[in-house]
Amino acid sequence: QVQLVESGGGLVQPGGSLRLSCEASGNIHSGYIMGWYRQAPGKQREFVASITGDGVISSADYVRFTISRNNAKNTVYLQMNSLKPEDTAVYLCNAKYTCNSHWGQGTQVTVSS
Repeated sequence: QVQLVESGGGLVQPGGSLRLSCEASGNIHSGYIMGWYRQAPGKQREFVASITGDGVISSADYVRFTISRNNAKNTVYLQMNSLKPEDTAVYLCNAKYTCNSHWGQGTQVTVSS
């Protein structure tokens, strides 16, 4: 089993930045693809970014969002810059390996003046 714990969310003004962290524990290894998704009220969960153990990145916004990973610490990060009100959502960490997919509880990000 894999456990994921997100942190780093909060309230930020438009144009601001936040860095989210997701610490994995349990049966985690570098073969897992680690990713971030988000879900706003009344909307479907959407992909934000992912990174493989070898550092291959996929992103919905390569300009504003940067995903990184520290395999030694079993931690994945999401640096978010130039935040907009429409980025407001619960951000969830995901770990995926073959048919196994694990989710964290999420961390709230609110972008508002």
